[in-house]
Amino acid sequence: MNNSRISEVLKLVEEGKMSAEKATSELSLTAPTSDLIFATVDHDRADRIGFPEVVYGLSKTPKDTAEIAARIYEHSDVVLVTKSSEEAFELFQKSVPEAVWEDGPRAIWADRRSEDDLIPGIVVVAAGTSDLPIAREAVLTATLMGCEVNMINDVGVAGLHRLSGRIDELNSARVVIVVAGMEGALPSVVGGLVRAPVIALPTSVGYGVSLGGVAALLAMMNSCAPGVSVVNIDNGFGAGYQAASIVGATWS
Repeated sequence: MNNSRISEVLKLVEEGKMSAEKATSELSLTAPTSDLIFATVDHDRADRIGFPEVVYGLSKTPKDTAEIAARIYEHSDVVLVTKSSEEAFELFQKSVPEAVWEDGPRAIWADRRSEDDLIPGIVVVAAGTSDLPIAREAVLTATLMGCEVNMINDVGVAGLHRLSGRIDELNSARVVIVVAGMEGALPSVVGGLVRAPVIALPTSVGYGVSLGGVAALLAMMNSCAPGVSVVNIDNGFGAGYQAASIVGATWS
């Protein structure tokens, strides 16, 4: 809860429009954290940086994941769990029936906020269909952060003619996320074509010598195109969050 809402609650009590009991209940949600023994949930993050805490599901038990997500949703009205499991989703859905499972990125989310106008300007470019799960994680993240996202798929360097027909879409973007595995060359190509900043997102797609995405990561970090930044391997969440921040989604 932000300071303006606290002031509003106190004013309602002063005017006799809210009971002390209801005010106590609402203000109890202002505690910055919840201690769950196995986790300390940060409820103040949305006010601090613009979006609630996101749960990284990998290596957590389904039960712990579901409990952390439920506690965040209780306070924030929106929650995202990345790199999770269907078992965790099923447990979470027992307490949050409106929860959604995204099979590609293996993500869980729920959102009961009122609908607002989406912020335009993000384009996500995926080199190939194999890169789509990670690309969709970026899309989901930016969308939940209030952004309108345009998706361009299967335009990798093995057939660059496929990209030529989408140049107008690229040029209209305020930020472009480029998702690629294998040799990771596509971000450099896009970086040489557009004015917008490019976020390079390497994936673990590729044969043995790609080293689980390390080859793509190093190629992207060594890009000769200006304006290219790089996130970690398979970090669709990080790319989506950075893009949303660039277009102003974390500013109210």
